[in-house]
Amino acid sequence: MSLFQRSVVGELSSHAAVVFSTLVVVWISVLLVRLLGDAAAGSIGADVVLGLAAFSTITALPTVITVAVFIAVLTAVGRAYRESEMVVWFASGLSLASWVRPVLRFVIPAAVVVSLLTLVIAPWSYRQIGEYRVRFEQRSDISRVVVGQFGETGGGERVFVAESPEQPGQELGSVFVREVDADSGRVSVVTSSGAGIQVMENGDRFLVLDQGQRYDITPGQRESQLVHFERYGVRLERRDDTDAAAAARNEAENIIKARPTSLLLQDGDDRAAGEMLWRLSLPLVVLNLALLALPLGAVNPRLGRSGDLLMAGLLAMLYLNLLNLLRSWVAAGTLSFTVGFIPLHVAVACIAFWLLRRRLRIKAPKEA
Repeated sequence: MSLFQRSVVGELSSHAAVVFSTLVVVWISVLLVRLLGDAAAGSIGADVVLGLAAFSTITALPTVITVAVFIAVLTAVGRAYRESEMVVWFASGLSLASWVRPVLRFVIPAAVVVSLLTLVIAPWSYRQIGEYRVRFEQRSDISRVVVGQFGETGGGERVFVAESPEQPGQELGSVFVREVDADSGRVSVVTSSGAGIQVMENGDRFLVLDQGQRYDITPGQRESQLVHFERYGVRLERRDDTDAAAAARNEAENIIKARPTSLLLQDGDDRAAGEMLWRLSLPLVVLNLALLALPLGAVNPRLGRSGDLLMAGLLAMLYLNLLNLLRSWVAAGTLSFTVGFIPLHVAVACIAFWLLRRRLRIKAPKEA
């Protein structure tokens, strides 16, 4: 590798590392705020926040790498022009076309990593996220109780709150439960001084409340019922852990983004074709955007560069939005896979080479 190629590849790597780390930090910060809000609202468990953040970050890596590579090439070429470094390379017999080989040396490994992420790792991460959420929905009410925090199950039909246990051996302290019968409209309010889980010999699980009262009220009627109890058992409907894990895995795989690539190829329907278009397109997007950044990053150091950067950003956003639109059309059956996959990438590659050729063309001097 020549001195020029080593210099270009090294600069591209440093720029990409800075952009990549910045984007990942911003993504994780925003994601953690959203996940912590969901945990506070009871939508997910507080014990799975870090796991969900890790898997969600993995699913975002293909897009982050694509943007990082594009910005790295754009800024590296622009810096070389602004600091008159390109004048030195031009005087040495090189041109902007000489950047193509070192840029490809840098971009092709990134495209391979993106293809591995989109085809294998990202679907696996989506399955893990789906299993986390499904398992949380299948957990029993008592396992979803957070001390001092209101929670709800059954679409809001049951609302509960519990305090910390005051006696040794108790799983929960004072418990308040409000339950609404969807059929009769009856409202039941149960309070107790403590609660725990008891497993019977046949495997049935019961939530046992100690020393409490139950109030039954039917809206619109004057009658009410008050029952005092020493021990009050509520049966918890829960499947075996193995069955629950299998059901969570099956439900998670039904999400199209979580389907393994091998299963998508076997499905052969429109939704699978749309998802395959997206997974196969992202590596090509990395290559096309890197080649597009070469002529777009070539700026006149005497002029402002905001216009070129704005055009580069708009073209990249247009490219990704068109790809997402074609993905939706293919998934809906409006377009075939071939029509949605080939023309867009070929058109962007042609635009990139046309802009590069236009930058390389030497204009004839104006006649006096």
